[in-house]
Amino acid sequence: MGWLRHLLGDRVPADFDGSLDDGEHVVGSAAVEGGGYLLVTPLGLWIPAEAGPRRVGWHLVGKAAWSDGVLTLTESQESGTAGKAVLLADKAPERFKLPRPGKVPLLVRQRVDGSVRERHRKDFGTGGAWFVERKIPGRDGTVLQVRPDPGTDVDLVKAIAEEAAEKLVKPRG
Repeated sequence: MGWLRHLLGDRVPADFDGSLDDGEHVVGSAAVEGGGYLLVTPLGLWIPAEAGPRRVGWHLVGKAAWSDGVLTLTESQESGTAGKAVLLADKAPERFKLPRPGKVPLLVRQRVDGSVRERHRKDFGTGGAWFVERKIPGRDGTVLQVRPDPGTDVDLVKAIAEEAAEKLVKPRG
């Protein structure tokens, strides 16, 4: 199957020094200005980092925007739990200039959108939160992720998230 991957461009760049999981394959890649690569795989987006390339799972891509040759990635990190729900907080956005982006921006958009099963915005008097049911790459089922706005009452959000997550695991009918 090596020749097929070569023809279709489904290869890890020769100087990529990350380590893909067994069975993980590259769907698309683009060199980043200044060094490194963005690699799209079914499990996530590999990004260049000081300690070496690392993968951001699709379920932890909070936002991805493509404009003027730059992919801006806002990665989310798990900041706690509320029952079976996971609370998220956004990291600072990272920008990757791609001189030859190829299909990477489209693939990123497709993968991020494909990880979302449902989303709902809930506003409170003091802020709000996004409630997003997402598929985690490589696992069965979904997880409820909750991203409170800065300044929102986290205890209130946790209570609502815990109740919502319980309803998701019970059979609907």
